[in-house]
Amino acid sequence: MSKIISLANQKGGVGKTTTSINLAAALAKCGKHVLLIDADPQANTSSGLGVEISALDSTIYECLVNGIDPHTAIVKTGTKNLSMIPSHIDLVGAEIEMLNMEHREQLMKKVLEQVRDEFDYILIDCSPSLGLITVNALTASDSVIIPVQCEFFALEGIAKLLNTIKIIKSKLNPALKIEGFLLTMFDNRLRLSNQVYEEVKRHFGDLVFNTIIARNVRLSEAPSHGVSVLEYDPSSRGAKQYTALAKELIARNK
Repeated sequence: MSKIISLANQKGGVGKTTTSINLAAALAKCGKHVLLIDADPQANTSSGLGVEISALDSTIYECLVNGIDPHTAIVKTGTKNLSMIPSHIDLVGAEIEMLNMEHREQLMKKVLEQVRDEFDYILIDCSPSLGLITVNALTASDSVIIPVQCEFFALEGIAKLLNTIKIIKSKLNPALKIEGFLLTMFDNRLRLSNQVYEEVKRHFGDLVFNTIIARNVRLSEAPSHGVSVLEYDPSSRGAKQYTALAKELIARNK
């Protein structure tokens, strides 16, 4: 049975898409069969793995709104063991179209139930909002990873996300857990980065991953080449840290 994990934070620019791509690739490199769902209309996860979005017949939009078989939307990536269901700008309008649908919060769950037995991990890259599609992702998930950028306003908005998770647990998905808080864009030369780490650790204790993702030029460059950092520069600090994160996640779920 696979594990479904959402990567969520309604604050943009926290490394959510970078983490989705590279954690998925690192899990695949560890021999796990991984499906990555791009649930963000910006489709950066899709383009970041070299998917030609304009050439696609089916995306997560068609799965959610038209109820098509998700198998027809799955595409292989250049990384062995890693497949994905891409996104499309059409997803912007999906929330309005889903509003009048029956069990509208359960549509993603219904989609993923058709494929979950074929994968060890399914990761969902959520959009930077707490709209209906993010609610769908959290309702379909076993757990959520919350990337936290090491900057001054890091904890701003986390309370809102935690409240959303609490509501979803009480009304839609009682089994939903927080997998962990992941500190991203860490710069140990800055006192602020260390202060944010201490603050997050003090608030959330063991829920904070031991692995920290540092600022790394290779991480920024890899998406423009349509590959993960593990393909782009396997010896880079970013590749090593995401490999460490994948191993930590696997160890937590043994």
